[in-house]
Amino acid sequence: MTRVLFIDRDGTLINEAPPTYQLDSFDKLTFYPGVFEYMGKVAKELEYELVMPTNQDGLGTASFPENTFWPLHNFVLKSLANEGIVFSDVLIDKTYPHENAPTRKPGIGMFTKYINNPEYDLANSYVIGDRITDMQLAKNLGCKGIWINNDASLGAAEIQDQVADLRANTIVLETSEWKVIYEFLKLGLRQVVHERNTNETKIHVELNLDGTGKSNIQTGLGFFDHMLDQIARHGKMDLTVITKGDLHIDEHHTIEDTGIALGEAFAKGLVDKRGMERYGFALPMDEAEAKVLIDFGGRNWIVWNAAFHRERIGEMPTEMFFHFFKSFSDAAKCNLNIECYGENEHHKIEAIFKAFAKAIRMAVKRDPLSNYLPSTKGVL
Repeated sequence: MTRVLFIDRDGTLINEAPPTYQLDSFDKLTFYPGVFEYMGKVAKELEYELVMPTNQDGLGTASFPENTFWPLHNFVLKSLANEGIVFSDVLIDKTYPHENAPTRKPGIGMFTKYINNPEYDLANSYVIGDRITDMQLAKNLGCKGIWINNDASLGAAEIQDQVADLRANTIVLETSEWKVIYEFLKLGLRQVVHERNTNETKIHVELNLDGTGKSNIQTGLGFFDHMLDQIARHGKMDLTVITKGDLHIDEHHTIEDTGIALGEAFAKGLVDKRGMERYGFALPMDEAEAKVLIDFGGRNWIVWNAAFHRERIGEMPTEMFFHFFKSFSDAAKCNLNIECYGENEHHKIEAIFKAFAKAIRMAVKRDPLSNYLPSTKGVL
């Protein structure tokens, strides 16, 4: 199935020309910064079909004659094509007046070729544009949205609910730089939704390795929640863990199975390790010194040099700390060496979890300009 980039023209590839926003003369034409370099990379390196949908209100009327549009438009297409940026289709809506016209973005009347067509993978395609209507088009097509947000009017209160909905469900990237768009498209989303259900536990994990540190942790064990929150915040990944376990028996299955489920989610998210650092380490906390070394090399192994002299911290048995990290190592197929010294038991385990998060963050970092696989074997 073919993935598509539906790329708006004005404000995205070329700069718009207020106050009329009609690009009807060459003296108004300037290309968006970085578009030749990074759209060129997108076209040459990534497997997307390029389609240009554009609203040109009133094109062909006395106020916007076609002889002022086509020479400039064809020059834009030729300039892009000279850099290897070739559009398979250009969809122009020129309806005027345009109220509720089904062919005008965000209407999908121009996109019948792509809708319900098994040749196209719209769920993994993107609309790239500078207007909120472009993001609404993405939602209407069932695509994702990349928003070049340059429209100051979007602060208007009357559309804030719409913007919030699109940000929550459709928009996956907001930027004003084509370099960022290229890097995002090349690296892809390392997002995983994973379920692990047994007779003892039911676990739901959502993981975004390239997130910002947001977390929603609900295991039924307050201290364990606090430790998992450290992974999200200090690893700068978005993490949801909802565990419903047999706590009426004890904490063992809840903690161990959560480690397994989280490790399985990481294994899914790191299926492609090209450009990844692979290794990570780090971190002190007050009097406690924790060292966590990690290698996402495809083999599980754990070394544990940490002793605790209290039976519990909060509701969490200290004997389960090792079981959690062992379960994660087995499921994520990573080497994990953990060592910690200190006096305060709370500080010691919190230092371990924070160091674990920092080690993960370091190891999963990627270079978007590299296809290097960090292994002499040629496989991870």
